[in-house]
Amino acid sequence: MRSSSSRSSRPALPAHCHTATVFVTRQLPAALVALLAASASGVAMAQPAESSTAQPASQPAAQPVADTQLAPVVVTATRTAQPLTEALPHTTVVTRQDIVNSQAPDLRSLLRTQAGVEFATNGGMGANTSLFMRGANSNQTLILIDGVRVSAASSGTAQLSNILPDQIDRIEVVRGNVSALYGSDAIGGVVQIFTKSGEGQPPAANAQVEYGSNNTRQATVGYGGQVGDTSFNVTGSAFKTDGFSAINAAQWNGDNPAKAKKGIGPNPNDNPYDNKSVSGQLKHRFSSDWDAGVSAYYSKSKLSYDSTTGKPTDVWWMNSELYTVSAFVNGKLTRDWTTHFKVAQSGDNSENTLNGLFNSNFNTRNRQYTWQNEYALAPTHKLLFGTEYAQQEFSSNVYGAPGRNIASVFGGYDGRLGKHQLQLNVRNDHYSDFGSQASYFAGYGYNVTDAIKLIANASNAFRAPTFNELYYPNYGQPGIKPERAKSVEVGAQYSTDSVGLLRVTAFETRYDNLITAALQPSGLYLAQNVNKAKVQGIEASWRARLMGTDVGASATFQNPVDEQSNTQLLRRARRHVAFDVGRQFGDFRLGGEWIISSARLDSGSRTLGGYGIVNLNARYNIDKQWFVAARVENLFDKNYQLAYPFNTQGRAGFITLGWRQR
Repeated sequence: MRSSSSRSSRPALPAHCHTATVFVTRQLPAALVALLAASASGVAMAQPAESSTAQPASQPAAQPVADTQLAPVVVTATRTAQPLTEALPHTTVVTRQDIVNSQAPDLRSLLRTQAGVEFATNGGMGANTSLFMRGANSNQTLILIDGVRVSAASSGTAQLSNILPDQIDRIEVVRGNVSALYGSDAIGGVVQIFTKSGEGQPPAANAQVEYGSNNTRQATVGYGGQVGDTSFNVTGSAFKTDGFSAINAAQWNGDNPAKAKKGIGPNPNDNPYDNKSVSGQLKHRFSSDWDAGVSAYYSKSKLSYDSTTGKPTDVWWMNSELYTVSAFVNGKLTRDWTTHFKVAQSGDNSENTLNGLFNSNFNTRNRQYTWQNEYALAPTHKLLFGTEYAQQEFSSNVYGAPGRNIASVFGGYDGRLGKHQLQLNVRNDHYSDFGSQASYFAGYGYNVTDAIKLIANASNAFRAPTFNELYYPNYGQPGIKPERAKSVEVGAQYSTDSVGLLRVTAFETRYDNLITAALQPSGLYLAQNVNKAKVQGIEASWRARLMGTDVGASATFQNPVDEQSNTQLLRRARRHVAFDVGRQFGDFRLGGEWIISSARLDSGSRTLGGYGIVNLNARYNIDKQWFVAARVENLFDKNYQLAYPFNTQGRAGFITLGWRQR
């Protein structure tokens, strides 16, 4: 198993490199350090307990949250609505209030404290970002935006770095094999992003601007709410930064003196990034049983990035587009039969230029048609059944590929009888290029008491080969087979108003037919199903409100092993821990987070050292409409790397001025 290393959608082939000291740009106003350092002794990040009392999606200001906690409703773990505490797969939620409090600039910053979740990045904001969940490869975790797939057909990964928090209402994270619910890619789990809808809130406008290190500028405006039976929201944002140099040129040149002497190596200049995005939703309720609507998301970005295969004077740019658009109808056919129909399209387009001249492009278009039904057999017993049809089209100047069609059927049962809870799901996906793949999920829960539940799950999953693995010149093999995985897990959940929600899960996932670049006698590296891997681990998540203070923690202890070489899987740590805490003091809110990771292996025999970073934030409500906020990332200016030979953000500070209509 190997991680993707570029958004150019080229296959990741073996490289030889090792670690060295990281040099990054470090700019931070002294007054801002003093402001936020004052909160460091005992107050960390402002991420509250998961609660239905979160701020309206149309209002970005943080307000005191009531002590009464209600379990949020989630849909990703079963494809139907259920309280978070009823989810049998290990599921957590990042609420809108969490997003507001954290002041996170990107999706990686939002999710890096989640149990079982790790990231590797090729530089700063906008750089290629790989997500590893439960040790799975970055193309083995499914990313959805409002239920719509957004991965590229070429690489199998999504443009995570281009999804910024301004458009997001909440995120649901489901860990483990759930191909029986969603089909291909859901081996490590599913991350579903829900954009703002305005539902259930009075119409209100909001706006904010931010400035900080690396000449970072950001502006957001939004308006949304509900009028009668119609809800709506539209939000737009612009983000721009001068960034820092993505590749540590001194490190790379020191490791490759022969190439450096020949004038080969990365450009040492900073790598700017520009992102513009907009999202919108409109829904109307025609009766108590029927509603319909449309939703859309669009992001356009321009990124300067570095390469080690050309000259230090080379200038690379990538222009990217990511979008989703969908129309949906929900209603009741009978008192017990609920139906949902959605038609959607998503696109992932990128174009690369070198020294101002066109170099390559990779464009994906996905169409998705879904008909889902739930039938209530009894108040606590529900059947799920439905069908999906997907069309995947790809174009590139590098290689051609035929279109792919996927016809799927799925069914399930979710029920409770006294202290016993059962979830059963099956699915079959028929691919036009390699045939059918079947998946199952079987979950069982037992409530020892009202607060304590024991859980056991077993499942299997698969990942369809990407178009790179099938057709990329001198790499792809049209006869490649899907990757397969089997997983078992046992866990315990403890949930009370006073202690919050604590869940501990032990899991094992075994991978077969893993696709890797295998060296051939001809000297080429060709895609082949030759690898096996195993990931065993224990993960825990905790979220609570204790005496008015929002606290949380996550811990992951795992052994991600490539069974072919008996080595640790690349860029995945054996131990990853995060703590966060935040508290409101009248009109002030202070918070921060502490993220700790053990060492990881990277390409060749290199080891990326362990690290611990501290991030702080503060917010002051000037009045009922205006607020000012500040955050410091990497307070102690820690040198660390998430991927060789790429830099990470040093100490950086940011100030935000915001307004919301009251």
